[in-house]
Amino acid sequence: MEEEVRKTIEEIMGRTQCPKNFKCAESEFEVLCKAKDIGLDSYLECLEDDASRCEFALPFGNAYFCRCPIRVYVFEKLRR
Repeated sequence: MEEEVRKTIEEIMGRTQCPKNFKCAESEFEVLCKAKDIGLDSYLECLEDDASRCEFALPFGNAYFCRCPIRVYVFEKLRR
């Protein structure tokens, strides 16, 4: 991972409270919530079965938008 990307992720982590204790970062982003790009800058569509239980999930119609800043950034930069 590029140093600039790693530094930005650390900055995001410093200002984010994560109910999952940053499991994604601990796994070097191998363990990520399922999500897909929907063409919005700050959101992904959450594809997790338990999306309604996530504090970063924003309900929208029959779907949920992921607004976790780390998850969105990782998708944008690492395409994961």
